[in-house]
Order: sequence, then structure tokens, then C-alpha cells
Amino acid sequence: MTDDAVRRVFQVVDSFDPDEFARLLAEDATLVFGNAEPLAGREAIAAGLRAFYSTIGGLRHRIVRIWQVDADVIAETEVTYRRLDGKDVSAVAVSIWHTRDDGLITDYRIFVDLTPVYAV
Repeated sequence: MTDDAVRRVFQVVDSFDPDEFARLLAEDATLVFGNAEPLAGREAIAAGLRAFYSTIGGLRHRIVRIWQVDADVIAETEVTYRRLDGKDVSAVAVSIWHTRDDGLITDYRIFVDLTPVYAV
């Protein structure tokens, strides 16, 4: 996967469109967000993203560094979340994903502490 393709993944995530993100995935893909239960399949992942997106006003990723090993991508990012109260907060995140030969993602994992996003 090229750096441009990695950037495209984050552009899609930042577009706030779960269905567009699901199109990047294999039909049987899995997604694990932090310590949440794994989501399996495009529809379940899109539904999970819809639920998550309903708790924030938006987000944007700034890529800090990308590592690629064969079909695996590891990306360190700074993510700025727009809270529902309109305030922006940032957190460091690491996303790891595996792609098939056709470029579709089969396994996506996100490691981030969302405490500042939901702090009162």
C-alpha cells in the first residue's frame, strides 16, 4: 500500500461517511476500536462507525509516521476530535491494518485513549 493509499484511508475516515469507509473493507473484515468488542463484516463495522460518529461532531487525522511491512500498515496519527459541545481535543492514535492482494482491508485495529473526547 502506498503512502497515498494510506492517506486516502484517513481521508475517508475523516469524511464521516461510514458507508464509504466500508467500501475499503473486505466483506468479512474485522475492526477493533480500543478495548471495544470486535466488529465483524462491512455492515457491522459501518453501523459501529455510525454509532461512534453520533457521539462526536467530527474528526481529522494528521499522519505523524507510517510503517509498512508486507501487507500490514502501522500509522501513528494525531487525531483532532470535535466534541458535541464544539470544543476540539486531540489524541495520539495508532491504527494497524492488513490488506489483501486486491487492496481491501481485512483487519483494522485502532489504539487511542478517548478520555479527553468525553470529559465533562
